[in-house]
Amino acid sequence: QAMSDPTQTAEMLRPYAHIEGKPVLASWMGGSDIAAGEAILNRANIPTFAYPDTATRLFNYMWRYTYNLRALYQTPILTEQDHHTTARERVTQIIERARAQGRAILTEHESKQILAAYGIPTTDSQIASSEDEAVEAARAIGYPVVVKIHSETITHKTDIGGVKLNLSDDQAVREAFREIRQAVEQKATAADFMGVNVQPMVKLDGYELIVGSSVDPQFGPVLLFGTGGTLVEVFKDRALGLPPLNTTLARRMMESTKIYEALHGVRGRAPVDLAGLERLLVRFSQIVVEQPWIKEIDINPLLASPERLLALDARVVLYPPEVSEDELTPLAIRPYPSQYIGEWTLKNGTKVIIRPIRPEDEPMMVKFHETLSDETVYLRYFDPLKLSQRISHERLARICFIDYAREMVLVAEHENQHTGEREIIAASRLSRLHGTKTAEFTIVISDAYQGQGLGTEIVQRQIDISRAEGLDHITAVILPDHDHMRYIFERFGFQIAQKADGRTLHAEIDL
Repeated sequence: QAMSDPTQTAEMLRPYAHIEGKPVLASWMGGSDIAAGEAILNRANIPTFAYPDTATRLFNYMWRYTYNLRALYQTPILTEQDHHTTARERVTQIIERARAQGRAILTEHESKQILAAYGIPTTDSQIASSEDEAVEAARAIGYPVVVKIHSETITHKTDIGGVKLNLSDDQAVREAFREIRQAVEQKATAADFMGVNVQPMVKLDGYELIVGSSVDPQFGPVLLFGTGGTLVEVFKDRALGLPPLNTTLARRMMESTKIYEALHGVRGRAPVDLAGLERLLVRFSQIVVEQPWIKEIDINPLLASPERLLALDARVVLYPPEVSEDELTPLAIRPYPSQYIGEWTLKNGTKVIIRPIRPEDEPMMVKFHETLSDETVYLRYFDPLKLSQRISHERLARICFIDYAREMVLVAEHENQHTGEREIIAASRLSRLHGTKTAEFTIVISDAYQGQGLGTEIVQRQIDISRAEGLDHITAVILPDHDHMRYIFERFGFQIAQKADGRTLHAEIDL
């Protein structure tokens, strides 16, 4: 305003540049009349903008960034891991068989086998190569049934009339078989028809969703979630994400769609099992991560109701047989490095699993820190760090949720014989120094399990990991009175020297 003093106002605002947790943005308008005040604000580190709407837009960007960061570091729910090895083996056999036959397109039956191997529920199905076999399969399943084309070359079945719904008797199944065969012969070739896939007719008493993945040239595999069904391209209600997912990231993908509100239950309808849907998305992302030969995969529709989640249809497209492994587009985010999981036995006979940390480990890490004595804390942190500081969510989230390409946190866990619960008894961190091939090493072991050879084993494994990851050096800083750690380092060939501060020792090994 003409009667206000922009310079004096800026001077009065300057002390408020550093309010804890409250960013201050300013819009000083008035051309040359406000130049002096704008300079005062900028020197005080208060950003200024020519127009208020620009400042508002920037504030929204800041809020969105914080919102996304918070989502990233929310503690996800632990999902089951036991089926992984068996699932990978079964799915690998299906994919290798198709590639050996020169195929890039899997049948719906094969596609659903892949989903089932990863714990994603699918409809029962039987392949029939003749009318009689189709009728026999329909009787075994029970009417009403669905009959779909079975083909190794056709993926979009509805486009050629390859789906017949709600068939209630033998005659309807026979007619469906003939109609599908004729449609394929007219719109494709007779060789594309290999029979039909007979499935139970599922009542659509829920919502039709789509879950899918395709490869982006820059980001690699990208996940999709949204409203599904035959009108998926019309509604275009979808959200994208990058694998691997955990339950928190899966929920954020779901929240970004319009259908999410309906999934909570509308007009008196019961809500969908959202926790189960989270786990399904996590399992789906595991398929994408662990099966690099899959170029495209989608479930459409995925039936979501209060009673169940069910993949009614599935499609999988592989990379062409002529594509080599070196030509596959890598994941944008490095997946969980399961190759570094291994078992080991302590001197007292206790069996432990040594593995990379997971975001879901935060609750166990809280209990782990509760087992550490003051001396152990001091030897690790060089300071009597309070328990409340060590177990704060903000700190533990950044330890548990890491970029495996830059850090490697190994934990040792075992099952408590008294409670039956899994417990973490040691944690070791290997952090790559930015722009170098050097990593910094730290380790802390629960007091009850010290002196059992665990420290030596973890150091050996971190050295092996460092070599596998292409590192040249490992460094560590320890206190002079940490005799046990110094002995382990010397045993592996670390060079130990007094640091300039005179308070600590520097250990280093050239790999």
